Amino acid sequence: MSEIVLIRHGETEWSAAGRHTGVTDVPLTDSGRDAARRAGEALAGRSFALVLTSPRQRARETAALAGFPDAVLDEDLVELDYGDYEGITTARIRETRPGWDVWRDSSPNGESLARAAQRADRVIERALGTGGDVLIVAHGHLLRILAARWIELGPEGGGRLALGTAAACTLGFERERRVIWRWNDQAQSASSSSSGA
Repeated sequence: MSEIVLIRHGETEWSAAGRHTGVTDVPLTDSGRDAARRAGEALAGRSFALVLTSPRQRARETAALAGFPDAVLDEDLVELDYGDYEGITTARIRETRPGWDVWRDSSPNGESLARAAQRADRVIERALGTGGDVLIVAHGHLLRILAARWIELGPEGGGRLALGTAAACTLGFERERRVIWRWNDQAQSASSSSSGA
């Protein structure tokens, strides 16, 4: 395997507003659709042994608009489940839970970072088994966890990797060591939402 290319889905109304979007299946905005097309233009002519996407419509639509309508759905790529904090901004959560941080603190009735890391690890193993380049279209927090796991950090390491909507990233190898070659590349995109998923 040479590289894993990651694309975060395009902007949604919730991501633009900073609302945590895990299980809620919201569509892309017009701006998000445009950014998804630009992400695809940046990948024009590139072939992949496997293209995976989250089954959520915002990721599936991003994959299709980027030129990969036949991407394979993978349940392991769904966004972190925010439980009771679904649809709520960090600022609003902090009104009742001062200092709350998704990378450190739990979400009531939500998914733990450790469980999301297990899903990310399965995706990595699947990608490593392809023998070629892999494209993954998914969500902000899950992709940040996946990248942290790729470079052998705990899932909370994803908190150090900001990721805007429709941004592209490349994971690969330097000799046998797993590395991040490119991160949060929004050159092809005018969208830069960094919170909400």
